Amino acid sequence: MKTKSHIERATFGGGSFWTMEAIFEQIAGVSIVTSGYAGGALQQPKYRDVCSGKTGHAEVVQIKYNPELISYEELLEVFFAMHDPTTINQQGVDKGSQYRSVIVAHNEAQKEAAQNFIASLVEGQVFQKPLQTEILSGATFYEAEYYHQNYYSIHCEQPYGRVIIAPKLSKLHELYPNIVKSIHKPQLHLAS
Repeated sequence: MKTKSHIERATFGGGSFWTMEAIFEQIAGVSIVTSGYAGGALQQPKYRDVCSGKTGHAEVVQIKYNPELISYEELLEVFFAMHDPTTINQQGVDKGSQYRSVIVAHNEAQKEAAQNFIASLVEGQVFQKPLQTEILSGATFYEAEYYHQNYYSIHCEQPYGRVIIAPKLSKLHELYPNIVKSIHKPQLHLAS
């Protein structure tokens, strides 16, 4: 008798959720990536609220994945490779507390794995500057508005997609050819 695959969730913030969403959608074993907000005090925040920098929320993605196909540690590796965890409240051109580097630990095992992974990065001197990544335990995830979901797939020809996201996807495919899904080319959606 075949058992149903166990699905787990992971939540990361490393700058724009549009970028993180596009990256994690391409990882084998990841079934769903949802853009949203976490880490702040305001309940049911909206994009305008979060962009004000006053809510304490970060832009994050919540990932549903099959741990039989991709481990949490592998997701952490991709997360740290695809953004700069040494900057405070900034990723490239995106500036503000909503763009900070965060990991939302959904349980003690994830918290411990994240702490151990960060310790190994520090010990291995992988980054030249101190890491600024926060680990948040039990932070509530709020799904972002519908127009932020699947952003790159729908808007890949927009300047942000071409200039910011596309180079990161190229880097992802170069660094992790064994864990990315088969070549993904976003489909342009034309108005009828």
